[in-house]
Amino acid sequence: MLLIDACLFVLLAVSRSIAHNAFSGPVPKELGNLKELTVLSFGSNNFSGTLPPELGNLAKLEQIYINSCGLSGEIPSSFANLRNMQTIVCKISGWASDSPFTGKIPDFIGNWSKLVSLRFQGNSFEGPIPSSFSNLTSLTSLLVHLWVRISDIYNISSSLDFIRRMKNLTDLSLRNSLITGNIPSDIGEYQELMTLDLSFNNLTGEIPSALFNISSLTHLFLGNNSLSGNIPSQKSEKLQTMWLKYLTIFCKDLSYNYLSGTFPSWVTSNLQLNLVANNFAFESSNSSVFPGLNCLQRNFLCNRNTPRYAKFAIKCGGKQMIADNIVYETENSSFSAASFNVTSTEKWAVSNVGLFSDREDPSYVQNTLAQVTGTRTPELYQTSRLSPGSLRYYGLGLENGHYNISLLFAETVFDDRSSQTWKSLGKTLKLKDFDISKEAGGVNRAITKNFNAIVSENHLEIHLFWAGKGTCCIPKQGDYGPSISALSVVPDFVPTVSGIPPNAIHKKNRTGLIVGVAVPLGILVFIMIFTVFYIRKKDD
Repeated sequence: MLLIDACLFVLLAVSRSIAHNAFSGPVPKELGNLKELTVLSFGSNNFSGTLPPELGNLAKLEQIYINSCGLSGEIPSSFANLRNMQTIVCKISGWASDSPFTGKIPDFIGNWSKLVSLRFQGNSFEGPIPSSFSNLTSLTSLLVHLWVRISDIYNISSSLDFIRRMKNLTDLSLRNSLITGNIPSDIGEYQELMTLDLSFNNLTGEIPSALFNISSLTHLFLGNNSLSGNIPSQKSEKLQTMWLKYLTIFCKDLSYNYLSGTFPSWVTSNLQLNLVANNFAFESSNSSVFPGLNCLQRNFLCNRNTPRYAKFAIKCGGKQMIADNIVYETENSSFSAASFNVTSTEKWAVSNVGLFSDREDPSYVQNTLAQVTGTRTPELYQTSRLSPGSLRYYGLGLENGHYNISLLFAETVFDDRSSQTWKSLGKTLKLKDFDISKEAGGVNRAITKNFNAIVSENHLEIHLFWAGKGTCCIPKQGDYGPSISALSVVPDFVPTVSGIPPNAIHKKNRTGLIVGVAVPLGILVFIMIFTVFYIRKKDD
């Protein structure tokens, strides 16, 4: 539907939103004449062009929602006039997620002194994050949440200096934002923090012990950095009491760092704690705390040089199933925002990190009764494993050689685009600019993507990663992130192993290969296929 009549927007002053439609064409500049407008929302549409500079005339604007709207380009300098951003629920919001906005994040946003919610995710902004953001300190007397969510920054790195005066933050997410340096030593002064996500950055140094003295902190994500040293040995008694009482809501992700040593006494198997891909030592005193974790350290010790397997297949999020003469093994363990599981045979493993934002149902499994077409075994697609962030599958103890990898998925959340309903506007992406439903020829249709990999250190990693892009709220809040129904890995050679350790295995090149593939659900996701070589003389 082409939107060309600005008069249509007169209704917006009353209804306030035309989001979740199929409007296209440019956004009329005449919108800037609606001087009494307080809320402007045109997210989840198919507009084209750039943001009209005339929108900077809306001096009374309190909320703006322009996520997944189709616009691109830079944020106009005239938006510096929007200093009255506030709402009747004391939640000032500027949402521009999943629109290909470019350039630098404007400094003038630091002058929006009433701002309490800022979300820039899945855009194409360049760093650094403006230092002027340190001026966003208006929450001293407001009993509200201060949300700052910025992800997927390009080009220039940032430090955490800009948060130094934002001591009332409750939700700080800077995932995949080129953040460098150390975690501030005064992090313990941020006593309102409930969620802290600094994952997929370049943080170095040790984890400040003060971080574990924040009694309000329930979700901590520090994975995929270069943090080192030991896990802090102590935490506040208040936090200890709360953790023991509410174990199900406390999630800590410290995976993919260079942490070492043994576990402190407060680390128990009841905690939702992901410590995959570090350098921990496993002795009799702590080897039973997290069974199988020793298999998922950076050196991947399990069955190294004496491989047991040459193939595996997984029914992601479901029970064992046979399809096309392949036995897809059960993978239906309980997931949390920071969890991992290694099979008892140490044949394969799975790791998940991520917290569904604004989702009522926190389940990490998608179930559907839809009849998936394009396959002889539609039941294989009736359950899928979901993740709001990073989902990895590992093959362990594999014989070295060339392998064929098949990833199976189907879009089972959205309506078909031919329906022309708002529920058909959701977007998915695999590889860059790849749309699952488009390649499959529609929704509820099976599709298999095949890849090749060389295993040379007896392990394989398949990585599904959400990079903030795509719709977040179609058909409901929290529908985003990777999704996969099943996967299989078979050798492209004649194996010498058949499930039982052989008497002798020829030693081969110790260079290990990781293959990363991201498969999204309900969202435009940056997906990458990459190789990272492990060399014995280096840690990574």
